[in-house]
Amino acid sequence: MSTRRNISFGGQLESIVGYSRAVVVGPWCFLAGTTGSDPHTKQIPADIKVQVANAFGTAERALLEAGFVMSDVVRVTYYVTEPGIHDELAPLFGDRFRDIRPAATYLEVAGLAYPELKFEVEITALKA
Repeated sequence: MSTRRNISFGGQLESIVGYSRAVVVGPWCFLAGTTGSDPHTKQIPADIKVQVANAFGTAERALLEAGFVMSDVVRVTYYVTEPGIHDELAPLFGDRFRDIRPAATYLEVAGLAYPELKFEVEITALKA
């Protein structure tokens, strides 16, 4: 039987909403939707590219804490609130996943939890 391990960063919303940054079960790691607020100030930058960089930084930190690395990622879902900018953001995704090539979905959505959020990423990783 696989054990479950919750990874939390102690964020205020984790306890309010009742979620973990990541959940590890056996060889799997399920990373919660991760947005691009500044990891130190908790402010949300206006630039979506900065939000993407921040979100990936937080995601990578969570994966490492869970005992995984980016090359373990098998699935990624991107949520973007600015329509029509896929080609502008695609190289940022490629910088992280060009050689890993997880299954991926890119969604343009009407909004995220707060209006100033423009990007969110959800990741699943597997230790093969």
